[in-house]
Amino acid sequence: MLKAVLFDLDGTLADTARDLAGALNDLLRAHQLPEKDVVDIRPYAAQGASALIAFGLQISPEHPEFAQYRQAYLTRYEQRLAQETVLFDNVNTVLNWLQQQHILWGIVTNKHACFTDKLLPQLHFATQPDIVVSGDTCSQPKPAPDSLLYACQKLNILPENCLYIGDGERDIQASKQAKMPSMLALWGYIGKEEQPQNWQADYVAHDMLDVLQQLQKMVLNT
Repeated sequence: MLKAVLFDLDGTLADTARDLAGALNDLLRAHQLPEKDVVDIRPYAAQGASALIAFGLQISPEHPEFAQYRQAYLTRYEQRLAQETVLFDNVNTVLNWLQQQHILWGIVTNKHACFTDKLLPQLHFATQPDIVVSGDTCSQPKPAPDSLLYACQKLNILPENCLYIGDGERDIQASKQAKMPSMLALWGYIGKEEQPQNWQADYVAHDMLDVLQQLQKMVLNT
């Protein structure tokens, strides 16, 4: 029986790519480096600051100034956290339906709490999440299952009675390790070179209305 739905944040609930890309281009401009197109940055948007720095500056984490660049990027991102970030279409339609069905919902993200806590109040969710787990809430972020299991523990729900929806391979990997059903959000930050068909998600959705239809089927079949 479905008792809770957990969502990834970046690329699943919220389109954060424009602000993440804007912060990267702010950094590149400051160092007189060529800016990157948002379309090219988008696949890296949910992979964290290190992936964005590696892509934008074409340097590896072993670079002697990598940590300095990363911190400078995070400072710029915090300054423009929700300038262009919006919820994906029909997110609130899904959340309202979950509330009507008395199904809990929450967020499990690798975004650190200092950013998550500032961003969420500005996203105007129709209902407030029952649980929020950030990337530094547990000792290991996704793809480790710790954050998903922590959310279940706090909600007092077994993993098999929960669904996790995310747009990245690590989301599906974390779900499998937690023994939690997973749904892949195809509208998210999936790169052209990635092969999501090989990630073995339990369900696949093309948009939030597709999510709603599949959730309705799950509830009807229980």
